[in-house]
Amino acid sequence: MSGRVAGKVAIIVGGGQTPGETIGNGRATALLLAQEGARVFVADRDLESAEDTADLIRKAGGEATACLVDVVEEEQVEAMVGACIATYGAIDILHNNVGASLALGDALATELSVEAFDRIIAVNLRGMWLASKHALPQMRKQEGGSIINISSMAARSAYPYLGYKTTKVAVVGLTENLAAYHADAGVRVNAILPGLMNTPMAIEPRVAAGADRAELTAQRDSQVLLGRKMGTGWDIARASLFLHSDEASFITGISLAVDGGSGLRR
Repeated sequence: MSGRVAGKVAIIVGGGQTPGETIGNGRATALLLAQEGARVFVADRDLESAEDTADLIRKAGGEATACLVDVVEEEQVEAMVGACIATYGAIDILHNNVGASLALGDALATELSVEAFDRIIAVNLRGMWLASKHALPQMRKQEGGSIINISSMAARSAYPYLGYKTTKVAVVGLTENLAAYHADAGVRVNAILPGLMNTPMAIEPRVAAGADRAELTAQRDSQVLLGRKMGTGWDIARASLFLHSDEASFITGISLAVDGGSGLRR
């Protein structure tokens, strides 16, 4: 590794992962940032999963701390930020990786319940705002920082489920607002839009709902132009590493598609 984020402190919100056969975006990003020299504060509503990620980092020779947080609770988000500052003395990177669709009760517009819609808004959108709200004062004090919000290519396509589609479009708006109004303090804010990914969050709820894993994987692979193969958590991690590193010091307010060309079908 070349130390592309050496000495930086990174909060990975959603740094655990849904159980499954592959690695999730958050865990892969936490591991890669640690490999490249960051001290990583792994936050997740599943503390055991966050601890698993932190243990993997420490076993590889990195530095990591696990933290319990539910992003729908502002007090917990504020406590997370305070704990990171108390532990490492800074916040250079905030990586907002929390989001879900079917697992939160998402559905077509005519079938979605008010309760599920409100829950999806709270998790997928409000949580990213809350984490940014409480991390930004420290970043502004430091006169610099990098925030990445994980959106989705669902924001640019005919995705059927209303809650996920709506929140992922809104994440782009959140990103652009934060980028515009905190650039004066040297804070960069960007979004990543994953396409069809072979990650636990994308695959496991559908398998649990009755989909055949092999058929589902083949069907999703067939939609990807580049190599007819879904991306992995490592593809999101590598894009995140670039945007969080000083190599991207003149990049802010963008929405980077990481989708193997799938968006070209639009």
